[in-house]
Amino acid sequence: MHARDVAISMSTVGEDLPAREAVRVLAAQDLPGLVVVDGRGRPLTVLAGTQVLRMALPSYCQDDPALARVIDEGAADVILDGIGDRTVADLLPKKRPELPAVRGDATVLEVASVMARSNVPLVAVVDESGVMTGVITLDGLLDRMLGT
Repeated sequence: MHARDVAISMSTVGEDLPAREAVRVLAAQDLPGLVVVDGRGRPLTVLAGTQVLRMALPSYCQDDPALARVIDEGAADVILDGIGDRTVADLLPKKRPELPAVRGDATVLEVASVMARSNVPLVAVVDESGVMTGVITLDGLLDRMLGT
């Protein structure tokens, strides 16, 4: 079995996309993060959902989660207003995690090795030009390895 056989399609975003749009994609597809690609579709990094929250939440809520109680549930939906007019690039951490990538003919064991070494639960599958053709998630990889 090869990487191309395990890979699934996943929405990607560019660095210049408004952050609000990225949040909509995250929520609509129930994803833990989004793959950020360059203008030619080559994977750059992962924008984790937790990074979006970090930028949206008031700092006092992050410093002391008990202080989050001052915001009632009815107002909780306005928290994402903290993102403002930022772009995906603005939400990425200064030290961006590199998104590991493999070619479509990589074996499942190679994918597991790359994923474990990078400590990122997502591996991009790329073609000869480095353009992403799909992704392999940790869940998908484990399902395949366990035969489920």
